[in-house]
Amino acid sequence: MYLPLVVGVDGSESSLRAVDWAADEADLHEVPLLVLFGALWERYEGAALARELGGPSTEMNAEDILKAAARRARQRHPGLVITTEAVLDEAEHALVCAGRNASMIIVGSRGRSGLADRLLGSVSRTVAAMSDCPVVVVRGNHDNRALAGRQDRIVVGVGETSASVLRLAFTEARLRHVPLAAVRAWRCPAHETVDHPLLTGGPARLYEGCAAKELETALDDAPSDVAVRRHTVEGPARVVLPAASADAGLLVIGRRAHGRLGRVAHAVLHRSACPVVIVPERM
Repeated sequence: MYLPLVVGVDGSESSLRAVDWAADEADLHEVPLLVLFGALWERYEGAALARELGGPSTEMNAEDILKAAARRARQRHPGLVITTEAVLDEAEHALVCAGRNASMIIVGSRGRSGLADRLLGSVSRTVAAMSDCPVVVVRGNHDNRALAGRQDRIVVGVGETSASVLRLAFTEARLRHVPLAAVRAWRCPAHETVDHPLLTGGPARLYEGCAAKELETALDDAPSDVAVRRHTVEGPARVVLPAASADAGLLVIGRRAHGRLGRVAHAVLHRSACPVVIVPERM
């Protein structure tokens, strides 16, 4: 039996966009969709869900939120198997627990606070750091479709990356029939060039060559049915990867420590122009 894909909802505009993306992804992978509401409160007030329900009232309960989200997903993909669940628990804990028996968790970048999408909500941040399965944080101004649309590639950050990160990136590129851009950031230590300004090109070429070699090694097992484009880019990964996301449909990166996001993952989740997948790396 295929593990379901889980999407967290709270009635906010961000979570409703996450439902759209999750429905597309579940249909693409041919897996069931579990729509999960987790909170220690019973009622919600917000204009986004009121518009979805088509009524003037802005006060709804968990059942209203789940019904509206499920109906939205079903309208998008009528044949999708959808279940709903309300859990009286903190949203972060409810989602992390559900992720233990899920293929993926999808969350919006912001919650009920309604702050700008460029900022990352506490639920999204915590779930991305704690989950045992991959987590997608739906960001950006795209149409949030999992299927290929205006975004014609997937980007994967290749550092000290485990096979699980690349495996997921290969799978997503294959299902969408789009190329995979494998990006390896590199930097030349300043002390190796400052003392010899006329020779700055030498050390830089050395470090770029090492990065290219490491990238090739990481891609040794790349499947033949996925077009892989290799990119070595000078600069810190926390800057290089968000820049690479500008014209991408999905950005895939790894997470080593359980319960904590590293500097790169933290920066990417705040700055990416497209949905980001955080993949827990198996040590």
